[in-house]
Amino acid sequence: MSREESAGNSIGRPEAGDEGLLEGWLRRFRDLRRDLGEPAQRGPLVTMLVFVGLMIYAYWPGLLNAHASWSNAQYSHGWLVPLFTVGMLLWWRDRLEPVTDSARLAGLALLALAFGIRLGAASFRIITIDMYTFVPAVAGAFLLSCGWSGLRWGWAPIAFLIFMFPLPDEATRYLLGPLQGLATTVSTFALQTFGLEAFQEGNQIVIGEMHLGVVDACSGLRMLTIFIALSVALVMLGDRPAWENGVIIASAIPIALIVNSIRITVTGMLYQIATSEIAEMVFHDLAGWFMMPMALAMLYGEQYLLAKLMVVEDEAEMIAIGLQPSAATAGRRASSDGLLPVSQPTARLAVDTETNPFPPRGTTAERLRRGDGAVSPEIAPKTSRKRESNDVVRGRRDGLLPGI
Repeated sequence: MSREESAGNSIGRPEAGDEGLLEGWLRRFRDLRRDLGEPAQRGPLVTMLVFVGLMIYAYWPGLLNAHASWSNAQYSHGWLVPLFTVGMLLWWRDRLEPVTDSARLAGLALLALAFGIRLGAASFRIITIDMYTFVPAVAGAFLLSCGWSGLRWGWAPIAFLIFMFPLPDEATRYLLGPLQGLATTVSTFALQTFGLEAFQEGNQIVIGEMHLGVVDACSGLRMLTIFIALSVALVMLGDRPAWENGVIIASAIPIALIVNSIRITVTGMLYQIATSEIAEMVFHDLAGWFMMPMALAMLYGEQYLLAKLMVVEDEAEMIAIGLQPSAATAGRRASSDGLLPVSQPTARLAVDTETNPFPPRGTTAERLRRGDGAVSPEIAPKTSRKRESNDVVRGRRDGLLPGI
């Protein structure tokens, strides 16, 4: 499987081609303006905007609560989420197909489900669940007005809206304790590795006479929430296979925890080799500037390694060395390259009989190193490569007989 084929399994969106960012935005705005001139396209889009406006009005108290949580450093990224969602909806927008009855029924069912959950959350005064139902409500309004074709390119940006809401209080309480303990244990081990006499007492690191407490702010929960949202955004902006996207999102949690442990470890070392003022300055001021770039550097290194794990199948290069692409590759070959699909189920050795009438000699590995051909695991028997007659030898282009 090639990276081009695998990329098709990632989050669906219209292909942008090789155009630049500015050219891409200008083209999309031209396409939007053109589509708004068609009633079949303008009607669903205007209906969708009306429905989303009604959802915002209905959820206004919950949205105000979400806005209030953005003043907390843990959710300071929240105001960027709706802007990113609108931008991705415009970037991925595609022409709409006629809205089917199944799409309308599914949209109504999704709206009913969202309002039902919201009613139950209001009865038990669960504010965060009430806020979360805004996402399926917007998805239902999108499906009801734009149909399945609209939901195909809009579901991922709509789902990203979940990151603008705070975590439930219960989830925060359950996460803080384990995260504090993990950060304390990892940082203590790192300090011991660097030769410092450190040991753990609960959520405190004892280094000599100094007690370094890993409080709630040091648990890494803030870094975790922000970095997970950032990793999902990078996946949406990139063009990677689905398995790479899954690995990148899953790695956001360990990367965030590692970076937070590095912050605590460096602070503990500074308390021993420098003054407490310098340690406090690094911990509270400078660490915030270095943690996110450090995490992004780790994420970039991970993406680089993942990209090297997938071998790209360049069909033109395969044909140039005499290897016919497999049937699976040929079946999905674009018609624009002017090549016909091959009928063989597997690739076989192809030899240019005009320039080299005899099959290349040596083992498979030697032939691959020389570049004079390649074979698949299914190799034709040697008897099929015997010359039909020992007394008939085909000449070469230069008129000379091949050496015996």
